[in-house]
Amino acid sequence: MKGLFQELARNRILFLMIAPALLFFIVFAYVPMVGVYYAFTRFSFDGGLFGGEFIGFKNFEFLFNSGVLWNLTKNTVLYNIAFIIISNVLQLACAIFLSELPGKWFKKSTQSIMFLPFFVSFVLVGAFVFNLFSNAGVINTMLTSLGLQNYDFYLHTAPWKYIIVFFHVWKGLGYGTVIYLAAIMSISDEYHEAAKIDGANIFKRVRHITLPLLVPTFVLLILLSLGGILKGQFDLFYQIIGNNGMLYNSTDIIDTYVYRSLAVNFDIGMGTAAGLYQSLFGFVLIILVNYIIRKVQKDYALF
Repeated sequence: MKGLFQELARNRILFLMIAPALLFFIVFAYVPMVGVYYAFTRFSFDGGLFGGEFIGFKNFEFLFNSGVLWNLTKNTVLYNIAFIIISNVLQLACAIFLSELPGKWFKKSTQSIMFLPFFVSFVLVGAFVFNLFSNAGVINTMLTSLGLQNYDFYLHTAPWKYIIVFFHVWKGLGYGTVIYLAAIMSISDEYHEAAKIDGANIFKRVRHITLPLLVPTFVLLILLSLGGILKGQFDLFYQIIGNNGMLYNSTDIIDTYVYRSLAVNFDIGMGTAAGLYQSLFGFVLIILVNYIIRKVQKDYALF
């Protein structure tokens, strides 16, 4: 204990610098963990915060037995797998393409234009989607003008999996491209110059120099993404789908279910149970994936 106080006194400036970050996580991450208790209760407003009936694992039993949790997990995982794979592949491809463009002005302009959607609010994205796909929207207006029958997008689940994935990829494409582009810029020009001397064209240089040197960055971003594979893009889904029950079967994810349970249905016990399941599943998944990567290539693991 004496050594601890000596260390604090010796490096007090450094500890003061990290104090705001520590305070943030304590207040907003660790203190709220007390609320996990609600997952094992039937919450009652009359009983106060901790006056609800303790029912053990009955909330979890309902989620598993009713099939709700299976459908939520399936939707959340499949959407996030599509987000991770398609986004990273397209971001990597765009970064390589931009890095090989000869015109500096055109390259800078393209980066700026691609980055703009990242700053667009999901509220605006939801309004944009509604004006495209509603009965009086752009697409149905075009179909009517061509003499074709209207298609009610908000009554059919089939198109929405593609719509949601498209807008997620569109919004994050510029941001991810900049990350990969920064990694490409850190690659020494000597590798490419030596390859040019040996007669390697642009495709061979990308295949044998750029891609192998980007593998650590690619794996790191995949690992960080997998950590939140059960944490869906709540803003994206809620602003695009809203409370349209007709589309829940293929668009409902754990985050939107937890929100409805807590804020709409006021079923705090059920919502907390789903949220706790989400956190534990994500924790186990990132540990498992990191373990596998550590066995295959130790240098690429997070820890």
